[in-house]
Amino acid sequence: MYTITMDYIEFGKNKTKVSKLILGLMRTSDLSTEQIATLANTALDQGINYFDTADCYGNGKAESQLGLTFEQNPGLRNKMFLQSKCGIRNENGLTWFDFSEDYILKAVDASLSRLKTDHLDSLLLHRPDPLMEPEEIASAFEKLKKSGKVLNFGLSNCNPMTMELIRRYINEPICANQVQFSVAHTPMIDSFLQVNMKWDGATMRDGGILEYCKMNNIAVQAWSTMQYGYFEGIYINSEKYPHLNQVLYRIASENNVSANAVALAWILRHPANMQAVIGTTNPNRIQESARFTDFTLSKKEWYELYQASGNRLP
Repeated sequence: MYTITMDYIEFGKNKTKVSKLILGLMRTSDLSTEQIATLANTALDQGINYFDTADCYGNGKAESQLGLTFEQNPGLRNKMFLQSKCGIRNENGLTWFDFSEDYILKAVDASLSRLKTDHLDSLLLHRPDPLMEPEEIASAFEKLKKSGKVLNFGLSNCNPMTMELIRRYINEPICANQVQFSVAHTPMIDSFLQVNMKWDGATMRDGGILEYCKMNNIAVQAWSTMQYGYFEGIYINSEKYPHLNQVLYRIASENNVSANAVALAWILRHPANMQAVIGTTNPNRIQESARFTDFTLSKKEWYELYQASGNRLP
C-alpha cells in the first residue's frame, strides 16, 4: 500500500506545522457540498492540511459553499489550516483594490459569516493597493489579532518594497506572500539568473521576491502552478510546450509519478520557504500531486526543466 509522506513547513509565529501543498478552492463555487467534502477529505488523507480561498472567488460563493460544507460535516473545519484573502473589490463591473482598515475589518467579518467559523488561521491581503495607508493595515491587523478572528497575516502578489513598507508599521510578522510561479512562469528566477544581460529575461519585474522571503522567513505560496501566462492555459500536454512536456513525462516515468508531481517538485525544490497551491477539483489529481514527495529533483533535472520551458542561461 502507498504510504503518504507529505512534507511540511513551520508557519507563522507559533510555527504551526502546515503542508507544502495547499488546496486552492477558487473553482469550487459551483460544486455541491458533497463534492467539496470529498475534495477536502481526499486532501486531508494525503496529508494536505492547508486550504486557501478568498472573498472574491465566485463573489463570495466559494466561501459560502465551504461554510455549508463545514455545517454539514461537523469536525471538518477543525482539521484544516484555513486561509482566506481580501482586498479585491468588484461592484457593478468595476474592479479595484482596497487595503483600508474599514474594508479589511468588514471583509473578514463577512468571510467568517460565510465560512461559518469564528476565525481564520491565516489572512492574506490580495492584490496590493497603491492608495493604502500602512497605519490602517496595522490597526486592522491589531484588532483582528486581539479579537481572535485572525491568527496569522500575510500578503499576496507583493514585491519586497511593498512588504517592507507594511512590515515597518505592523506588530505581527508577515507569514506568507502568495505569488504566481510555475516552471512556465519564471520571471522571479529569470532576473536572478540573467542579471546584467542585455535581453528581456534580465529585466527584474519582481524586485527579488524569493530572496527577500528567504531572508525574512516568509512562506512563498506559488499560485497557478500548472498555468502559463496569466490564466492562458495549462502547460502540461499543451502544444505550446512540447519540449517541456517531453522532459516532464520522462522524469515522471523514471520516478513512477505523474507529470503534475514533477511540476510541483520543480517549484518546491527552490530553497525558499516554498508552498504550492493546487487548484484542482479532481480528487485523483490531488492524490497524484501529493506524490511530489516520492522523489527529489536533482539540480541537473531542475535546470533541464527550466530551460525546456523556453528559458536560457547566460
